[in-house]
Amino acid sequence: MKPQLANRVYTLTPSTTLAITAKAKELKEQGIDVIGLGAGEPDYNTPQNILDAALQSMNDGYTKYTPAGGLPALKKAIADKLLRDQKLSYQPSEILIGIGAKHVLYTFFQVFLNELDEVIIPIPYWVSYPEQVKLAGGVPVYIEGTAEQQYKISAQQIKNAITDKTRAIIINSPSNPSGMLYSEVELKEIADVCKEADIWIISDEIYEKLVYGDAQHISIAQVSEDAKERTMIINGVSKSHSMTGWRIGFAAGNKQVVKAMTDLASHSTSNPVTTSQYAAIEAYNGPQDTVEEMRAAFESRLEIIFPKVVAIPGFKVLKPQGAFYLLPDVSETARKTGYDSVDAFVDALLTEANVAVIPGSGFGSPSTIRLSYATSLDLLETAVARIDSFVRSKWQEELL
Repeated sequence: MKPQLANRVYTLTPSTTLAITAKAKELKEQGIDVIGLGAGEPDYNTPQNILDAALQSMNDGYTKYTPAGGLPALKKAIADKLLRDQKLSYQPSEILIGIGAKHVLYTFFQVFLNELDEVIIPIPYWVSYPEQVKLAGGVPVYIEGTAEQQYKISAQQIKNAITDKTRAIIINSPSNPSGMLYSEVELKEIADVCKEADIWIISDEIYEKLVYGDAQHISIAQVSEDAKERTMIINGVSKSHSMTGWRIGFAAGNKQVVKAMTDLASHSTSNPVTTSQYAAIEAYNGPQDTVEEMRAAFESRLEIIFPKVVAIPGFKVLKPQGAFYLLPDVSETARKTGYDSVDAFVDALLTEANVAVIPGSGFGSPSTIRLSYATSLDLLETAVARIDSFVRSKWQEELL
């Protein structure tokens, strides 16, 4: 019998990331040496002090339910982190712990949006933003941040897109997939527009610790008291402490919204994983030297690999300021190597050059591909050399 699924399921767009990952895995199982540059997670293990704290919590018998919104000790650790890093003061009632930043964001949209409420989403975007908005009955409204704008959107663009149905805007800085950061001036201008229109801000700061060169992460909640009051910060330990599988994220913001999110969580997840919460307490309260070591390693890889990617024929790429992704525009490359789309070029890279990258179509940016440098330098250099050789072998004009 064919089941009748809920209508909301049919609004979902299949994940291009998962499709490429599955195909790469299939090739690897056939014994083909595929190098994956699609990773959205650090390639380091969780630091030893965090592992030790998790084990200790289990040995001490902390394996039972916790409050639905998270352990008080973890809320305090997060409040201390926000005060230490962003000079922002939050009470425990303004913080929710969830099963990863993704589920925290999902919970926010579920309690915040009504049918046909609009949420402004910058292009390029993280793949789950529009899907989560749609699942909550909302309508994604897209604004393109072009390469000329460093893949960021302006306050004027936002102002032009606001309607009487607009409820919120998403700001992701540093950005997945572009790696770009909004400056303090840009954030102030955006906050002023949001104040004037009385709309909320969702600030996804999951990559805040991975920032390079002279760039500096600023939370939009820092730019004014009004901005803080209308901002829900989404963050977690996944990227900063290499804890993607532990599934701990948090929201910090308006206590009425946080209470509603907590009430929903009590009926959907019961509580975040207990052991993971104790691990996250150590992540925030313990030594931070491993966080800096990992950040420095990513920056070193970027410095080495970036000029090699720039040298690939047709690749147009901005140097990222944070995260661990490159987002080259390869539309010319695809065309001059005989492919009618970037997606077709990506498929050929996988099957012929044995390198898995993510097509930008999944991020609303179909002329680009996303390359992750969250893998070893040896593999990175080999993968980029394969891509370069593949492109040069297919190029339909004489290369200088």
